Amino acid sequence: MSTLAPPRSGNARPLRTDPGGRPRRGTRRLARREAGFGFLIISPAVLFVAVFTLAPMIASVALSFFSWDVITPPRFVGLDNFERIVRDDAVVSSFGTTLLLAFGIVVVQLVVGLGLAVLVNQRRRPAAKTFFRTTFYLPLLASTAAVSIFMGYMFDMKFGVINYYLNAVGLPSVPWLTSTWGAIVTIILIAAWQQVGFTFVMFVAALTSLPTDVLEAAAMDGAGPVRTLFGVKIPLISPTILFATVVAMINALQLFDQPFIMTKGGPGTATTTATIVMYQTGFQNLQFGYASAIASVLLVIILAITGLQFLAARKWAFYR
Repeated sequence: MSTLAPPRSGNARPLRTDPGGRPRRGTRRLARREAGFGFLIISPAVLFVAVFTLAPMIASVALSFFSWDVITPPRFVGLDNFERIVRDDAVVSSFGTTLLLAFGIVVVQLVVGLGLAVLVNQRRRPAAKTFFRTTFYLPLLASTAAVSIFMGYMFDMKFGVINYYLNAVGLPSVPWLTSTWGAIVTIILIAAWQQVGFTFVMFVAALTSLPTDVLEAAAMDGAGPVRTLFGVKIPLISPTILFATVVAMINALQLFDQPFIMTKGGPGTATTTATIVMYQTGFQNLQFGYASAIASVLLVIILAITGLQFLAARKWAFYR
């Protein structure tokens, strides 16, 4: 009785093993060589992250235990900087403002990005999908500082084009950047508008890769578009939603350019984020140890929120 050999595809060769079922020495040597080549390829990116991200992060955490004004040598103060944060109402308030702005930005970014992705995914012409993907992604490529300056002129109380058209239709001018809630809403909308292209592209890719047999089964069961969206599509792309939420939250918690350029953290301290306080404390007041402590607390907050997101995702994220 003859045994059938396993089919081969192309020039692929079966893995050579010894009598114990382990790969032979030559195969292991080839695997190590391929792994070494892979590490060589990613080494520039790893080096870049280590030098420009990991090393400054570690240095900032270490500096948070010192008092340093650049002029005099650093002086070890232990946990004094962190105790000062608890007593500093301005810093505590900036953390609250940061959380408020971040929550608003993430909600708007995810809702708008998902809505646009659903609408674009219904287009049948590939050219139309390509056009919309490019159009909605372009704001992400623009300089945040340039966009903030441009939007600052557009939303200006007296000379902005937004209020000009509101007045043209008989509506009163809105203090977009000079009132507390006006500035908060404006910052949220502008930051979300510039970042929505990232979540939009991810959602389009996720919706495009959905299994057609599941969608056809839902249609045969009589599910309409709304029920299919919330009952089938959103659960299936929940891992993508989780990733988009985590990335958007991390970026939003580090918000700096829009409030600093457009409102200088005002009116009052309405849009003063933790990163603005860090900048003012370190580069204006030369209290780099205290600024590093604020940065360390912000890092802990980001890690804690990210961890909570992953814990919550165990109940609603669906991995097929």
